[in-house]
Amino acid sequence: MPISGALPEWLLSVVAAATLFTVMFDIGLAIRPSGFRVVGQQLWLLPKALFSVVVAVPAIAWLVARVVDLPRGAAIGLLLMAIAPGAPVALRRSLDAGGHRFFAPALQFSVALLALVSMPLWIAAFNEYYAGQATVDPRQLARQVFTAQLLPLALGVATRRFWRAGATWLEPRLHRLGSVLLVLLIVLALIEVGPTVIGAGFRVAAAIVVVTALALAVGHGLGGPDPATRTATAISSAIRNGGLALLVATLNNAAPAITATILAYLVISALTVAPYLIWRRRSAPAATP
Repeated sequence: MPISGALPEWLLSVVAAATLFTVMFDIGLAIRPSGFRVVGQQLWLLPKALFSVVVAVPAIAWLVARVVDLPRGAAIGLLLMAIAPGAPVALRRSLDAGGHRFFAPALQFSVALLALVSMPLWIAAFNEYYAGQATVDPRQLARQVFTAQLLPLALGVATRRFWRAGATWLEPRLHRLGSVLLVLLIVLALIEVGPTVIGAGFRVAAAIVVVTALALAVGHGLGGPDPATRTATAISSAIRNGGLALLVATLNNAAPAITATILAYLVISALTVAPYLIWRRRSAPAATP
């Protein structure tokens, strides 16, 4: 479902694609092979983190939608965002806020793969509850995940492995470029979806704030004793994948209220997460182990 607004339709898509590719490629450059041994020593944390991201957040969203008594379209939009994990930008936010530089990418990779199974299962479950007919082909999810996340991440890792001098030169420059593109994307997104967010209504906005805050709390609690893994799990839980949610909405010709809620979720949740990011950045040590 195309997003219609003040900007040309292609502009936001091009900037979003460039931003995601740059950010994920930059993160791939920063991954060292020695880091996988560190993750291996903390494998017991991964199931808890995955539970928070893939199971707890959708359950929280369903409960909040019922308690707040959202209209059907808004409730479905909220749930689509809640079942769409693995936002690429979440990994950059996590690392910038002091998230564990090895555990965070491993969690992102695991969540991206698990989404290929978890999203169809959640859609089937909510179809039963809402008497809906929504479907999603895992192959379409796989193409989205591969293009936006796995491919640029793998290219970054391969560049570090086979062209170390080039990786050393590229890394700081790509990091700066990714930061500029992120700011540009945020500005363009606010221009594009600002009226939609304002029109979402108080109940929808309140529900998004509550779901995001609870996702942060659950992820922080299940992230283990290390502050860096707590940060990584909390941010991965709270920041959802709008691209996957919009893909499902588009494939099922979703009503405008559903798409409007997805767009509102992207903006309002980002604002809700901001204080947590600032807190974790300030409390993080100079170098995460």
